[in-house]
Formats: sequence, C-alpha cells, structure tokens
Amino acid sequence: MNKIAKSLVSAAVITTAMTATTATVQAADRVLLKTPIAFGSHLPALGTPIKWVSEQLPVMSDNTLKMKIYEPGKLVGAKEILDAVSSGKVNSGYATAGYWQGKMPAAALFSAVPFGPEAGEYMAWLYYGNGMSLYQEMYDTNGYNVKVIPCAIISPETSGWFNKEINTPEDLKGLNMRFFGLGASVMEKMGVSTSQLPGGEIFGALEKGAIDASEFSQPAIDKLLGFHKIMKYNYFPGWHQQATVFELLVNKDAWGKMSGGQQAIVENTCKASMTNAIAEGESMQFEEMAKAQENGVEIRYWNDTMLNAFEEKWLEVVEEKTAADPFFNKVWSDLSTFRKGYDLWEANAFLPRTTK
Repeated sequence: MNKIAKSLVSAAVITTAMTATTATVQAADRVLLKTPIAFGSHLPALGTPIKWVSEQLPVMSDNTLKMKIYEPGKLVGAKEILDAVSSGKVNSGYATAGYWQGKMPAAALFSAVPFGPEAGEYMAWLYYGNGMSLYQEMYDTNGYNVKVIPCAIISPETSGWFNKEINTPEDLKGLNMRFFGLGASVMEKMGVSTSQLPGGEIFGALEKGAIDASEFSQPAIDKLLGFHKIMKYNYFPGWHQQATVFELLVNKDAWGKMSGGQQAIVENTCKASMTNAIAEGESMQFEEMAKAQENGVEIRYWNDTMLNAFEEKWLEVVEEKTAADPFFNKVWSDLSTFRKGYDLWEANAFLPRTTK
C-alpha cells in the first residue's frame, strides 16, 4: 500500500507540475499588441479597419492574441509611430508609409501613387509581384526593426476642396493647400504651397484662412471633418491617390516571440481587413456625395487640361526622385514593369465606363 500511495503522490506531483508548466507556457504565449494609430477609429475605411482587426484577433486566436488601440496622439504621435515601434517603445502601430517619405523617399510608393494602380492592381503587385519583398527590404535596409503588414486599402479619394473654380493651371498658382504624399510634390510644381496637416487640424486652418484649400480622403470621411460647411467645390478624380495602403508595423523582436500560428493569424486578419476596408469605403461614398450636392457642394471633374498638367508634372517628379534615390528607382522600376504587363489584361478584360 505504501508503494501505491507513494506512486499516487508522485503522479499527483508530476501532474501538478505539468499543469503549472502548461499554464506558464499558455500565459507566455499570450500576446497583447499595444497599437497607436494614425487615424481616428471613428473614420470609416480609414480608422475603422484597425478597430475591426482588434476585434477579430482575440476571436481568431482563442484570446491568445489581443490588440489595444490608442487614438491619435494618446500614446504616440502619428508621425512618431515608426520610430516608436522600431525602438520597442510600443510593439506595434498603424499608419501609412507615406508618412515616412522624409526618412525614406520610396516609402510613398507603398502608400499612394499619383496616376498609379487602383486597389486590385496594387494588391496584385504587393502580394503576387515583388511588392511585399521590396516593402520589407525598405525597412530592413534603413535599419528599422519592424515587420510590415498591409492592413487596409481604400479606393480613390477626392483630389481637393476649393472655394473657387479651378479650370486652368494658373488658377492654382499662389494657393496654400493641405496635400498628402507624392501628390504634394506635383502640386508644388503647379505653384501651390503645400503642408501635410493632420485631419483634425484641417477644418480650423481652412476656417482661419491659414490654408486656401485641402484634400484629405473620401467623401464619407471628409464629411465628418466638416469641409462641406466652408468649401463649395469638391474636385474629382483623385489622380494623386487612386488607392491608398495602410500598414500594421510590428516590432521585430515582438514578432519573433510570437508562434507561427499567431503570426499567420495577424497576417491573414490584416489581409481580410484589406477586403473589409475597401468594401466599407465603396459602400458609402455615393450617398455622401448626393447629400453634399443637396447641401450646395458642387462636384467637379477635372478637365483634360488640368489632368494633363498634373500628369506632366508627376512625370517630372518621378524623374527627379528616381535620379536622387536608388531605392526609389528600384521600387518604381519594379512597379512600372508590373504595370506594363498588367496593362494587357486591364485593356482587354474590363468594360469601359458608360454614361448610362
């Protein structure tokens, strides 16, 4: 009986130890991504995608993965997200690569490209061309300790709110305008002074006359910022941002500590978010445009003179940036090669737009 008792005691001790070890492993496996975001989570298709991701991760991972998002400026400033994630101050962050073009000129090509690819083509290059390998290479070669994951994409934005008609390039000269990314370089060649104000500061700047005009995002997002209350003309198409990609950055050390399954959940949830974001954005723009018209906003489509002028200046910007930065040239050459191949498909596969 003593032997049996001893065996039972030993078994109980081993079981308790194994249970404790398992509990410790499970606790160690749990990951909380503390994620400052560059766009308010109330902004549809701009900030809502990362909120959706934060809601899906615990469900998909049986609570081994969680994400806590911090609204813009609450933990880290929008323009500080890359450095904060790389240094480990936070283990993740959500922004758009265009914010880093001052540090890495090619970053803008992974955000939005003037006269560039629409969402489907952009995603094709990222996921099935060389886009993702170049995207990660950019961060690696510049010494940033981050894993980059595309986590949302939106379709075309409006290209500007103005208080006067713009019919010729001369009408733009001398204006002060909020403008984003590579498009800002084009506008400066058109004689416009540009600044990249955060969304929450644009209305006040317009109201006070600090800037004369602004672009920001899609109609449903611009409405929430109140542009329609003080600006009369809203111009389309968004030649400067036919599609815009948003990224989840994860500190590489934190990424390396996650299991392969957890990494896959994050990557695939972000890929699902790409679909969700573009569907959400596409679903609501026409209704908001109609309401804006009812409230006196005049929706204008750029005439050929203006579109040709924008494109001409864009090609000048490309020439300058490819000559100035080898990696910009590398990414631009790869994207251009992909797009030339894609043109054969696009020219033959899709119906032309009709006026019916």
